[in-house]
Amino acid sequence: MGTDDHPTELPSGQVTFLFTDIQGSTKRWEADPDAMRLALANHDAVLVSAVESNGGRLFKHTGDGMVAAFASALGAVRAAVDAQRQLELPVRMGLATGEAHAEGNDYFGPPLNRAARVMAAGHGGQILVAASTAVLVGGIDGIELIDLGSRRLRDLSEPLQIYQVGAADLGRDFPPLRTVDTVPGNLPAPPTSLIGRDAQVDELVALVGDRRLVTLTGVGGVGKTRLSIRLAAELSLRFPDGVWLVELAPVTDPAAVPDTVATALGVTPLAGMTVLDSLALALSGRRLLIVLDNCEHVIDAAARVVEAVLARTSTVNVVATSREPLGVAGEHTWPVPPLDVGTGAGSPAVSLFVERAKAATPDFSFDHPGTIEAVMEICRRLDGIALAIELAAARMVSLSAEEVRDRLGERFRLLSGGRRGPERHQTLWQAIAWSYDLLSDDERSVLTRCSVFADGFDLRGLAAVHGVDDEFEVLDLVEALVRRSLVVVERQAGHTRYRVLETIRQFGEEQLVASGRMEATRDAHARWFREQVVRRWAAWDGPGQRAELDWLDVEFANLRSAFRWSADRGDIAGATTVAAHVAVMIWPLQRFEPVGWSLEILDRAVTARVVHLPRLYVAASLCLYLGEPDRAVGYARAATALRDDERLDPFEDGWSEMLESLAHLFGGRIERRVEVSADLARRTGFARVVGLCGLTWALPAVGRADEAMAIADETVDAARQFGNPFWIGWALGGYGRAFAEREPLRALDALREGLAYARDHRLGFWQANLAQDAARLEASHGELDDALDLFSASIDSFHRAGNVVFLAATLASLAVFFDRVEQHEIAAVVYGASSRQASIGLVPNLGDAVAHLRSVLGEHDFARLTAEGMAFEIADAVRYAQAHIRRIADGGLLAASSDDAPLVP
Repeated sequence: MGTDDHPTELPSGQVTFLFTDIQGSTKRWEADPDAMRLALANHDAVLVSAVESNGGRLFKHTGDGMVAAFASALGAVRAAVDAQRQLELPVRMGLATGEAHAEGNDYFGPPLNRAARVMAAGHGGQILVAASTAVLVGGIDGIELIDLGSRRLRDLSEPLQIYQVGAADLGRDFPPLRTVDTVPGNLPAPPTSLIGRDAQVDELVALVGDRRLVTLTGVGGVGKTRLSIRLAAELSLRFPDGVWLVELAPVTDPAAVPDTVATALGVTPLAGMTVLDSLALALSGRRLLIVLDNCEHVIDAAARVVEAVLARTSTVNVVATSREPLGVAGEHTWPVPPLDVGTGAGSPAVSLFVERAKAATPDFSFDHPGTIEAVMEICRRLDGIALAIELAAARMVSLSAEEVRDRLGERFRLLSGGRRGPERHQTLWQAIAWSYDLLSDDERSVLTRCSVFADGFDLRGLAAVHGVDDEFEVLDLVEALVRRSLVVVERQAGHTRYRVLETIRQFGEEQLVASGRMEATRDAHARWFREQVVRRWAAWDGPGQRAELDWLDVEFANLRSAFRWSADRGDIAGATTVAAHVAVMIWPLQRFEPVGWSLEILDRAVTARVVHLPRLYVAASLCLYLGEPDRAVGYARAATALRDDERLDPFEDGWSEMLESLAHLFGGRIERRVEVSADLARRTGFARVVGLCGLTWALPAVGRADEAMAIADETVDAARQFGNPFWIGWALGGYGRAFAEREPLRALDALREGLAYARDHRLGFWQANLAQDAARLEASHGELDDALDLFSASIDSFHRAGNVVFLAATLASLAVFFDRVEQHEIAAVVYGASSRQASIGLVPNLGDAVAHLRSVLGEHDFARLTAEGMAFEIADAVRYAQAHIRRIADGGLLAASSDDAPLVP
């Protein structure tokens, strides 16, 4: 074989990387070290031969694996196949191709990260290749590329298309790939790779397995957040109920910490319970991991949340990041060390600098004499702090490494660390102050004002807070901050949004305080969002509602901040404007936290006689969904009573009466619901639409389905003409209710149309609501699998939202279903769990089902089983119902026979 097959230099340009790893090597070493030593020698010999005979070059050992580089993607795949055919140990392999250049005897850059992640997704005996390699291979005799689809891999910001290599003598059937695509939760895809932390991640994975609370501590900018997200991703498959990131950085009020945690986990406070109690109750029995990020500024509040969750659950783990320990019993504090610098050019700190420098300027290299020494000195003088290194590397756009090194001594001065003293801040402050000092006065002014935004901003909002009318006046300044890595750009669906790294935001905030402009800037922030919700109401109340729902979701943290600032400063008029509009506008998303804002300030708003008081009463009346329908009736009537007060801004005609009628409905006064809806239907505009909708839903419940069917088409037409998607969803649901008993196929068509419409327009409220109605009809036509899926989705949605009235109704519908499929004992328990809410009176055929259960089970057993259900907490009831749904779906009706032992959560 020629010398071309045995390259003496590492290839450069387009390079294909092969990563290998022995699966289960640790256990093999522990079980039989001598046998493993012999097997490893054979493994190494096989790989060396396969790589070199196919034109590759082995350049690194990674534990019990190897990394090789190939100038030819074809050669890399052949080497992997040749080796896999000879290996005795279970070895997983991953390949990816990309532009790369050797630095010394190593490489840096994205292709290596991708190849490593591809390999990590596989199993022993499996060869996986990224699309970047697959497109270069083409057809190889005897080798097949099996498309496994696009997958999201740990530590990569974008999904990768992955292929499995198939060939004679190689296995084809493997377990599912180790990816994060199907794991519940809200972990973000990391924008960059994590460098130099692999051993620490492995240590933390083991630690979290033993300890329920692990707190990552360290100086700001050391990389606590990034490490916690990587750790959570590594642990994701261990937590079937998901891994959930709670970002506390935007929270300015410690009292808002429980709400923030509850919102991130989809938990809404229950009537008569604190947020903390509701949160602990909702998490009971769920196997999940919570990552509480940036606790230090609300540390006491964060500690209280963690204490409550750990004390009242047994299967929830918490990873927290903070600049100091939480001080909670059982906490294991794990200091995050700076990146290692001591090993020189190959150290994690230098590797981080090189990768970030290449991202900023692709032609960065060590070719110039003295560059490597300069970079090593930069990393040493920045003490291995990741943020400081990244900020320095970003300067490679306009400065050389030597120039950056030389400026460190000029720009870094010891800064006072404020209340905690200099040790807590000095290294990070040196890095941030250095970058801050390089800004122009205008750039500094913009950066400090960015600090008042919670969880990001757009140009228009920044311009308003900066006090200018034209967003172009701040555009160039923001671009300058983006280039300096002080502001992060996020693009989605054609919209650009900006975010400031938290440590930099804190620096900017303190500069703003020192300048004496903090209060005025926070006032401007609150005023901007107050004006926005008022301006956006008209669009929300029409065909443009979907865009406004997207805006509400994105800006929710800013809206919360604007409300809290106004309320705490005694600006009750401003706080009312935000709360009253947001509570109603975000209703379609089933977000009820702003209802709590409205209730919080209601008494003060009444005393102050604020202009939006009628709207605030309307917003407060949405507490009907949280299990307080009687209280809601009073609020709705108070809004109606203010209708003719010319000093106040009234809500549109019909709103307060509509909510009053809903409160009557959920309070069990269905006839009163019919009366109020009929009165509204005789009016015009919005009032007529919601009146008709109310009638189509309520009339069948009082035995007047014929009247509901007679107005069903008129109701849908009126809603479509009005244009608000929320009411169109309501009308389609009412159509289904009207025809459910007499023409079920016609009703099911309407409900399916409504579900599709709700998905398209982001109407989570109606997705859940119509799903439970559709489930009943699907079941009646023998489509049990579809029915069970719909029931499950509806229950999960209402439970997460804290919508207890519709959750109860859905459980009651499920009880009817269980009775019809002869799961009588289960039906009785589920009925008992639902029976505490009067809203179950809406459920068709519930009375007949209950009578049938009494007859089949006998009064004694019926009473015993319903009492068992009534004793459930809400979370227990949901788990019980979902467990039996799964049993039927997985094993058929016989697997969930009522003769089986009850499945108690």
